[in-house]
Amino acid sequence: MVQPVTGDEGVSPAGIAPRPETHAASRHDETPFVNLRDPARALGPDGKPAVSRRAAIWEDVPDERWNDWRWQLSNRVSTVEDIGRVINLTDDEKAGLSSTDKFRVDVTPYFLSLIDPDDPNDPIRRQVIPTDCEHEAFTAMMEDSLAEDRHSPVPGLVHRYPDRVLMLVTTQCASYCRYCTRSRIVGDAAANFNRAEHEAQLDYLRRTPQIRDVLISGGDGLTLAPKLLESILRGIREIPHIEIIRIGSRVPVFLPQRIDDELCEMLAKYHPLWMNLHFNHPNEITPEVSRAADKLARAGIPLGNQSVLLAGVNDCVHIMRSLVHRLVENRIRPYYIYQCDLVEGSGHFRTPVGKGIEIMEGLRGHTSGYAVPTFVVDAPGGGGKIPVMPNYLISYSDHKVVLRNFEGYITTYEEPEHYTPHDKASCKYCQNPRPEPGQGGIEGLLDGKQMWIEPSGFEQAHLRGRTEPHRLQDPAKWVPYGVGAIEGTADRAPVELAPGPTTYPPGEEPRPGEGEPTGWSHGELL
Repeated sequence: MVQPVTGDEGVSPAGIAPRPETHAASRHDETPFVNLRDPARALGPDGKPAVSRRAAIWEDVPDERWNDWRWQLSNRVSTVEDIGRVINLTDDEKAGLSSTDKFRVDVTPYFLSLIDPDDPNDPIRRQVIPTDCEHEAFTAMMEDSLAEDRHSPVPGLVHRYPDRVLMLVTTQCASYCRYCTRSRIVGDAAANFNRAEHEAQLDYLRRTPQIRDVLISGGDGLTLAPKLLESILRGIREIPHIEIIRIGSRVPVFLPQRIDDELCEMLAKYHPLWMNLHFNHPNEITPEVSRAADKLARAGIPLGNQSVLLAGVNDCVHIMRSLVHRLVENRIRPYYIYQCDLVEGSGHFRTPVGKGIEIMEGLRGHTSGYAVPTFVVDAPGGGGKIPVMPNYLISYSDHKVVLRNFEGYITTYEEPEHYTPHDKASCKYCQNPRPEPGQGGIEGLLDGKQMWIEPSGFEQAHLRGRTEPHRLQDPAKWVPYGVGAIEGTADRAPVELAPGPTTYPPGEEPRPGEGEPTGWSHGELL
């Protein structure tokens, strides 16, 4: 059985038998090419498609039933007794599961099997098993923290942005995230949306021509009966001014068995259609998930991912970097990292906004640009998604972040009063980081006398194993003209930057004194 990946993303998932490499020297032209890197083609030790581990209580379930998404939904577990047969519950978890007013619990057998039964800090476990912490109040918490109901012209439709709407088609999910933004309605069968409300949503879309983009969410639309889901998609696609349909779903994470050929063929009829998934940790990307993502991609559906920054789950740059690399490997584009919302029950998951900024610093430049998501705060009060970057981040104190959205709407995000920093000593990802020679970080701070400071070993890192620069690597090429001294010595002839007898090698002339004009102010460098 395949174990979830717990080390660096470059390490092959445990239990997958490596295929013998084919070398060009021994390869015959008629030998078919086998892509050894495609995760959707991974094989297990038995030579069959790789599978993730299955908890002992379900070992006797025939594969045909285990791989049937309807069986998975019908056999979800929710009680102390049933979950306790799979994992060793802590006292806090028993209290959370026993609470009479808890947010709904339901976990598919597939997803529950991925949890390490003996690790109370297992990242999958923390996302779906409640603890007593869910009942603790915190500053600024709200029932509807994004004010979605305030921006709802008809039940289940949220029109917060000028040209796009959020269409909630169900309150049901395959499993239930403990930090759910819509826990006020999600999981409540009595609050579910019916066909009459779906028709009211479609009627609003028909009467509102500025809407060009519809995002289907809930709950999770992929849990709907296939005919009902298709009727909704067809109703949207028949509206001439709707250009894009998007589906936000965590079904491929909780229930990859649902992504079958029949579903993909149906979805492909309603292009242009996009899908955003929701992975928070590399352990969630299993062989079954890789095959599901492959089916969606082959149906022509562009895939993105939205993660939520969660304390004790992924508040670590090494974990996030492993996640985005695994996503891209599966043709899923990292789209957003969300700051955890100020919703009831999520206090123990919240991190400071600075943690997200730290993670972005560790991703940008250290990996491919298309593997770097945007870090956003979904503004309390209904201001929409605000990127944490200049022009939008107005102020950042020790307890409050002030943000501005695209409309000039000013909002604040209250920082958590208590946050336990990520434990690097026990984190397998921190102990096994992706090696980056020479990229250990900037040693020191800019002191105004140089244009840049290079990390230790920077030159050796750029040579990547070479001992000498090659013929095109002339240090004089990157000596900044007229800016100030940098490390190294320029070997070009001195030039005169200003009237006077003194000349200096380019890039090593003394910096002007405080208040003195620079070469730029005299136009010499223009």
